[in-house]
Amino acid sequence: MPSTPSEQHHEPGSWKLSAAICAVILAVAGSLAFATFTTEPTAQKEGATKKTPMLVDVMEVSKGKHHPHILATGVVRPAREVQLQPQIDGRVVEISEKFVPGGFVQKDDTLVKLESSDYRNTLAQRVSALEQIEAELLLEQGRQDLARSEYKYLDKELGPEKKKLILREPQLDAIKGRIKGAKAAVAQARLDLGRTTIKAPFDAHILTRTANIGSQLGSGTSVARLVGTDAYWVAIDVPMATLRWIALPKEGETGAPVTIRNVRAWPKDQSREAHLVSLVGALDNDTRMARVLAEVKDPMSRDEASKGKPPLMIGEFVEVAIEGRELEQAIRLSRAFLRDKDTVWVMHEDKLRIRPVEVAFRDAEFVYITDGLEDGDKVVITGISTPVDGETLRLKPPEAAMKKSAEGNP
Repeated sequence: MPSTPSEQHHEPGSWKLSAAICAVILAVAGSLAFATFTTEPTAQKEGATKKTPMLVDVMEVSKGKHHPHILATGVVRPAREVQLQPQIDGRVVEISEKFVPGGFVQKDDTLVKLESSDYRNTLAQRVSALEQIEAELLLEQGRQDLARSEYKYLDKELGPEKKKLILREPQLDAIKGRIKGAKAAVAQARLDLGRTTIKAPFDAHILTRTANIGSQLGSGTSVARLVGTDAYWVAIDVPMATLRWIALPKEGETGAPVTIRNVRAWPKDQSREAHLVSLVGALDNDTRMARVLAEVKDPMSRDEASKGKPPLMIGEFVEVAIEGRELEQAIRLSRAFLRDKDTVWVMHEDKLRIRPVEVAFRDAEFVYITDGLEDGDKVVITGISTPVDGETLRLKPPEAAMKKSAEGNP
């Protein structure tokens, strides 16, 4: 239906009125929002910067006497070793049942016998020659007695040289000289005969054997390699700087105690005890380190006192711990509690104090402090990520420490 002329006349005025009302409403709303945000109260953060003291464990320390341990490696060597060789030529006719690689023999045990018939014959010949000369001596002594009797009837004094000739002294001296030579020949023949029996020079362990029945041996031919069973040496390389901490043996005294272990081959609770016996007077060509020798008694654990202890083997690599010289008035502290730049964390009057200390010696487990800590100081053993000197600390409750210990934590 078409609009009337009057409606068409009023439409533009209605649109302007509506726009004006909307503008007023928006203005009022904006004013209210501005007033709300500008008059909102500010929240107060009270105590937000307050820091809670860190809970720590401490360990009270005190000075005392301590023996640091110097850890090193060593190689087992024989203290006595010999390449057994015959002193004469001969064919092997007998070998002892004990004479086998890995066997043990005692001093003067017979190991090998060589054919002796030739040497027996030689000895018989030498004895016979000696007896002939001794018989000549008796005859010459009789001639000398006769010459002495004849000389008494001479009514004439002769010079010393002529008198010796008349009394046959040169002949007697010559025979006595021949007797000495004959006796030496007999002694040598008897010695050679004795050398047809080859014996152990000391209580020994047989490492190798090269002789068998029928072998033709000569003087200088190796028969076996023997090592003494009474003691072995352990050759230990140590840095030159540590020598001043090691008690080397003096005359009539024993050197520093040494504990020997082989963690790869022995049970964890097994070890051998030794003592230092000498300092080798030359540096190792490769490592430029000093070398000391430790002696292990009964290395093969054959005596009753060593029963159950692991035996040592020649050439075996072992770990050793040498007991160092005594440190007096020193505090022993785990290496884990020595902090950067040789400092220690101490709890003093509920504050963290970072103290520089003087470390006299360091071994594998501990440091030995001679300055910077005093008796009764409480060393902080809890880790702190960013330690600040003067930071407030507090101790963990005893119950927490006991629980921690029961759970097996350090």
